[in-house]
Amino acid sequence: MSASNSSENPITPEAVDEAVTAALAAIAEAPDAAALKRVRSEHIGEGSTLAQLNSFMRHVPKEQKKEAGKLVGSARGRVNQAFAAREEALAAAEEAARIEAEAVDVTAAARRERNGARHPLTMLRDRVSDIFTGIGWDIVDGPELESEWYNFDSLNFDADHPARAMQDTFFVEPVERHMLLRTHTSPVQMRALLERGVPLYVLSPGRTFRTDELDATHTPVFMQFEGLAIDRDLTMAHLRGTLEHFAKSMFGEDAKIRLRNNYFPFTEPSAEMDIWHPLAKGGPRWIEWGGCGMVHPNVLRAAGVDPEEYQGFAFGMGIERTLMFRNDLTDMHDIVEGDIRFSEQFGMVI
Repeated sequence: MSASNSSENPITPEAVDEAVTAALAAIAEAPDAAALKRVRSEHIGEGSTLAQLNSFMRHVPKEQKKEAGKLVGSARGRVNQAFAAREEALAAAEEAARIEAEAVDVTAAARRERNGARHPLTMLRDRVSDIFTGIGWDIVDGPELESEWYNFDSLNFDADHPARAMQDTFFVEPVERHMLLRTHTSPVQMRALLERGVPLYVLSPGRTFRTDELDATHTPVFMQFEGLAIDRDLTMAHLRGTLEHFAKSMFGEDAKIRLRNNYFPFTEPSAEMDIWHPLAKGGPRWIEWGGCGMVHPNVLRAAGVDPEEYQGFAFGMGIERTLMFRNDLTDMHDIVEGDIRFSEQFGMVI
């Protein structure tokens, strides 16, 4: 629309009606507040047709200004009134939708959601850790991907020891790197010995890996807790006393242990430990629990410790095995499959 000829009045009823009709249609079709805001800018804002018509008032002949002003003013009033009404209607609709979405049917049956529960293996691991921190030991951890030196060599395993075989150990390719998934948590003890020095009293709980098939009593991924004590003048009597305290803390004052001769590369002398389980299903009985012994001098030498000055003892048990005989579980699948119904039996729902 041009105003080059000041003698002509560009504000005509037809032009005003066209602008109003377009604005009212856009307002009516706006689906939400954001769209209505854009409509306001396009049809009422500074760049709109109505705004341009209003700016042409300065070009209208003096005798026609009154009539032209009434046309533009009336048009702007109609559009603003329609905008306000549509804005109010959209706000009411949005509020009604929000209320409907938040409505609660008090007659509907309650929706029950199953809570999680701490896994019994985690609870047992924490219980074991609490017992040993209670007598002044530290809890230590280490990498699950371990070097062959930490896992075998430093612990006095012979080069041809069966545990090194590919069918027993998960080696990580390329095999030439001599990296593997740890087969026990003893490497953590060696790391602690090298990093902390002596005297040392540590417990190392954690996951371990061996190439077993998952069945009722075996799993390729399982948890252990292993203890290591290195100090001056430690003997098998200290080992036995520590394990008896541990057994009584776990199974009650009637629990007791016995040691039977055995062989492990990293201890000498070595022993298999049995526990007298007074609350076992079917009556009290002896149950094989784990291995133990005095730390082999070669292990101390590998850590730079003089075996003539320091001695130590070590022990290790499986957490799954402990859970199974303590709670009379017969199938490893129940422990590893993660069914919340299994964990709920042990309490500590969170």
